[in-house]
Amino acid sequence: MTTDVRTREGGPDTSRSASRRSLGEGPFRFASTAAGVVLLGIMAAIAVFLIGEAIPALQANKASFLTELTWDPNGQQVFGIAALAFGTVLSSALALVIATPIAVGVALFISHYAPRRLAAPLGYLIDLLAAVPSVVYGLWGLAFLVPLMRTPSQWLNEHLGWFPLFAGEGVIGGKTMLAGGIVLAIMILPIIAAISREVFLQAPKMNEEAALALGATRWEMIRMAVLPFGRPGVISAAMLGLGRAMGETIAVALIFPATFDITFEILTPHANSIAANIANGFGEATEIGRGALIASGLVLFLITLLVNMGARVVINRRKEYARAGA
Repeated sequence: MTTDVRTREGGPDTSRSASRRSLGEGPFRFASTAAGVVLLGIMAAIAVFLIGEAIPALQANKASFLTELTWDPNGQQVFGIAALAFGTVLSSALALVIATPIAVGVALFISHYAPRRLAAPLGYLIDLLAAVPSVVYGLWGLAFLVPLMRTPSQWLNEHLGWFPLFAGEGVIGGKTMLAGGIVLAIMILPIIAAISREVFLQAPKMNEEAALALGATRWEMIRMAVLPFGRPGVISAAMLGLGRAMGETIAVALIFPATFDITFEILTPHANSIAANIANGFGEATEIGRGALIASGLVLFLITLLVNMGARVVINRRKEYARAGA
């Protein structure tokens, strides 16, 4: 015969479980706080290292680091980040524009359209793309995509040349910004698709069933109940993919022709990025050259930080709107 231990009020005795929770809460809070502090410390240490290594090269630079297009720190000690920063942002934005709609469509298909027997293997296949090394993507892009893009690039130039992105004269196709953007889009697609899929699966089932009960089609239900709920998650996934695209090194280093021009023409061989320039030039760099490359890495660090901060602001505003609407 068992009896329940009762308190004076007649309820169950929860003092022992409460004490256990209090004993575990302190160490967990300390561990989580310490992890956050360590992360901030690592970021601060990276920033201090980059600034310390970049200052001597910036002092020896004979041109404006933010506006100069030439990159010759090993010879004339003249170098600037303008063309490299432009190429980094343009290639990453191009990859994001290509990858995000496809990734969201794949996520919606897996979460709301595909049968269960097909959804699970397809999800594993999409996730497997994220495990492929970047050098494999770069070699695939160099050996297969670059020759394949010559004919489509010429077609785009002939029929849509009035648009600045597809304009250009002379050589069309080959190692271009478009080829690099497509490779980057394939690399970030599994990240955006995986996160978006998990967010869509968390959409309230009651809202979906209510929309279907009111006579909405499946697409109308997704548009009214799933997409508004998953919009902050999709934005977070896109910004995570954008950060991956900005920092990608080997793949773009194999594809980009290492030029230093600012142009919106994505069909001509004028492309470069900060990460690709570091990979191509670090081995043969002098002391000033290494400092210049580290200074460009500091700029990439700041760009990525600003992008993530901007994404966080957008997500917080979306959450506030959702709460106000609720």
